[in-house]
Amino acid sequence: MAEILLLEDEESVNRGIEFTLKKEGYEVENAGTIREAWELFQKQEPKLMICDVNLPDGSSLDLIRRIRKTSLVHVICLTAMDTEIDQVMGYEAGADDYITKPFSLSVLVLKVNAFFKRYQKSPADELESGDLLFSMSRMSARKGQEDISFTKNEWKMLKLFLEHPKQILSKNQILEQLFDLDGEFADENTVAVNIRRLREKIEPDTAHPQYIRNIRGLGYIWDQNCQTRQRSSV
Repeated sequence: MAEILLLEDEESVNRGIEFTLKKEGYEVENAGTIREAWELFQKQEPKLMICDVNLPDGSSLDLIRRIRKTSLVHVICLTAMDTEIDQVMGYEAGADDYITKPFSLSVLVLKVNAFFKRYQKSPADELESGDLLFSMSRMSARKGQEDISFTKNEWKMLKLFLEHPKQILSKNQILEQLFDLDGEFADENTVAVNIRRLREKIEPDTAHPQYIRNIRGLGYIWDQNCQTRQRSSV
């Protein structure tokens, strides 16, 4: 799994950033177009994205908006535009940080190192439930040697269950907590769809679920105990 996805169309800049970050010990996947970056992102979500704004096939801000529908990956924007409105547009699209070109590679490395330091020392500890080990900061799970990733809505629903184990949650409760806050239209079918997707990812047998059980006429329950444990490293 690549830790960093780099989107930069200037070949010399791309090579320089990739070389520097790899020298620091990071795994880097690079792309020169929005299309390439999106394809790489879909294959395996990185922990950090570094994006030039103006690309041959459009603005990476559109890509960031698209990614933000399902992911909270940390995004650093690179841009030659340094006006306040340009930066505001970047943040509104979902960027987490901004670097104006021309920039020092050492400054970029400092920002990247700072992010991964926070990432590794996140106070959000790991949580064990059944045969699953959840990383609350990474929004992922592990079953044995298998890593399991989730979409934003899947994780929001899963986190709600993990915070209320052995407690029946009605469909309306789930809808109110997860979807209405985003101002998105959702109905009971939305809940059912996300439940099905979660079961496909975590249940040993979806026909006989061990984790997310349906309580007829009442709602759903996370039918496993949950126990937190301190995470010492990534």
